[in-house]
Amino acid sequence: MKYIDEYRDRELVSRLVSEIQKVSRKDIALMEVCGGHTMAIQKFGIPFLLPPTIHLLSGPGCPVCVSSRKYIDQAIAYSRLDDVIITTFGDLIRVPGSTSSFEKEIAAGADVRIVFSILDALKIATENPENRVVFLGIGFETTAPGSAAGVLNAAKQGLTNFFLFSSHKIMQPAMEALIDEGVKIDGYIAPGHVSTITGTGIYKDIPAKFGLGCVITGFEPVDLLHSILMLTRQVEDNKPEVAIQYKRAVKPEGNLKAKKMLDEVFDLRDDWWRGLGILKKSGLVLREKYSRFDAEKMIDVEVEETREDKGCICGEILKGLKKPGDCKLFAKACTPSDPFGACMVSNEGACHAYYKYNRDG
Repeated sequence: MKYIDEYRDRELVSRLVSEIQKVSRKDIALMEVCGGHTMAIQKFGIPFLLPPTIHLLSGPGCPVCVSSRKYIDQAIAYSRLDDVIITTFGDLIRVPGSTSSFEKEIAAGADVRIVFSILDALKIATENPENRVVFLGIGFETTAPGSAAGVLNAAKQGLTNFFLFSSHKIMQPAMEALIDEGVKIDGYIAPGHVSTITGTGIYKDIPAKFGLGCVITGFEPVDLLHSILMLTRQVEDNKPEVAIQYKRAVKPEGNLKAKKMLDEVFDLRDDWWRGLGILKKSGLVLREKYSRFDAEKMIDVEVEETREDKGCICGEILKGLKKPGDCKLFAKACTPSDPFGACMVSNEGACHAYYKYNRDG
């Protein structure tokens, strides 16, 4: 298979659905931990194709959603400094902080610029030597290598006005924490983009320690249904393992060059996840040799007291304990045009996906 159309082939989809229905006997819950998968599952109506024995749960796969409100508050505080230019991906612009958002700060005169990569932020820093340029590093192992490359380039160029504010996280501690907390999961639909970087190594302990399989999956209907079939067989045969469905993009060893950059630039630290609290060694912080680019260490700023919104159940949704429709705010007080919580803002958020494709789900 080489083309997207082949992964949306109606006959192949029907055959996979029939095979899943034949194989599935036990009542099982499968969790995806990738925001791209969450959106694709709802977009293609995958839950409606499955037998009632198979339940799909959305996990902490949206990096914007799992990031703390305190991080947003601090980034907003940076934006209020006269000599600071904030550079960010577009999905952070409307994420609510305790009392503001970047959308509101831009209206008030803050210099906040949407970029397509950290290299754009480096260019802005080069062109504005009188300003401090802060890049907001959000994302898992997929986007963290880009931030690492940006820091290495900043060091090579000798930039003194470029800074990274890191909220980068790694996926494995969250996957294990969900199991430790007793969330009913029988297998993981493992993230495709993360795994292009990490390979299979980060999942190897999950079958051994917890008896759960992990199938690394692509983003088309055939990918998702094939992975669900693979996981269902693992559960039915009681043979959990790490497998790659997304072989056209993922190798067992991952991207060695990207992993080398991550090891060079970042160290692990304890970090906070929405819904899960502080997880040990789950976040990425710049190593001491690159600390001159660390916004947290190099830019002093006063941050307002962080306040969480009452009524938002984003944390429970990210743990797979609730669905968006269980929230009394969903599609009422909380919509994509007027979001109440992070899960509705990001295109990878479960609430956004359900609002767009499955409001009754």
